[in-house]
Amino acid sequence: MAVVTAKASDLSQIAKRVAGYAALIFFALLFIMPFILTIVTSFKTLPDIQQNPVQLWADPDMGWTLDGIRGLDTSNVRLPRWAFNSFVVTTTVVIGRVFLDSLAGFALAKMKFRGQQVMFASVVMLLAVPGVVLLIPKFLIMKQLGILNSYTGLILPLMFDAFGIFLMKQFFEQLPNEMLEAAAIDGASTWQTFTKVMLPLARPGLIALTILSIQGVWNDFMHPLIAVPGNPDLATLPLGLANIRAAFGNAQPWNTILAGTIIATIPIAIVFFAFQRYFVQGVAGSGTKG
Repeated sequence: MAVVTAKASDLSQIAKRVAGYAALIFFALLFIMPFILTIVTSFKTLPDIQQNPVQLWADPDMGWTLDGIRGLDTSNVRLPRWAFNSFVVTTTVVIGRVFLDSLAGFALAKMKFRGQQVMFASVVMLLAVPGVVLLIPKFLIMKQLGILNSYTGLILPLMFDAFGIFLMKQFFEQLPNEMLEAAAIDGASTWQTFTKVMLPLARPGLIALTILSIQGVWNDFMHPLIAVPGNPDLATLPLGLANIRAAFGNAQPWNTILAGTIIATIPIAIVFFAFQRYFVQGVAGSGTKG
């Protein structure tokens, strides 16, 4: 009787495990399907896309085509220029954001000054403000400063990030204050303590912030839209790909647009998969204290 009960229990556990994996596979396919459809559609002909927009294979009568990729090398599509702009903006913003957010996070976590709590509360409240609400004020400020339609307008407003400050503050708060005291006894200045003691220990947080910043800046559409409204030469990849639709009117080259989207996605996918372990550690570590 005990043997039968044990076998029934084992079968129940196996059934639960199979059901769990089946559910995971189902939801994984559900999330992956749009990306697969994007890849397939970029190699389909335009008539095939119009007739079978969600079909995951090309119509046998129309076949596969490279017209979508060839369309990226036309006068209306300046993919190399857009990719260069995205690279310059992303690299500069990420370096500046990691540096400035780390400084602010360290100050809020380990230094005592008047108005510290009010300043941190302001950062937290800013996180609750939808980004679209700030678009018009941001545009008016950039116009007054005279930095519209320039790399300065694309880069400078993105260097300051409330979430990055919050993330780094949470990391620095995990580090014991005794390390600051030991560094001070050894004669280290505040800057030396920050750069040589605290930053190396906050490496998971820095990597997480770097990955999030790369993903956010590379895929950002709204900020370039208001920062360079009159200079298409400064368009980034998301803005440039969106402008393709306007350039072709009603005859949308969906295969070209989706081919460009895939190319724009590849760098972010490489970064994320290469550093996902550090990213998970960083995000998890930021919530252990605070």
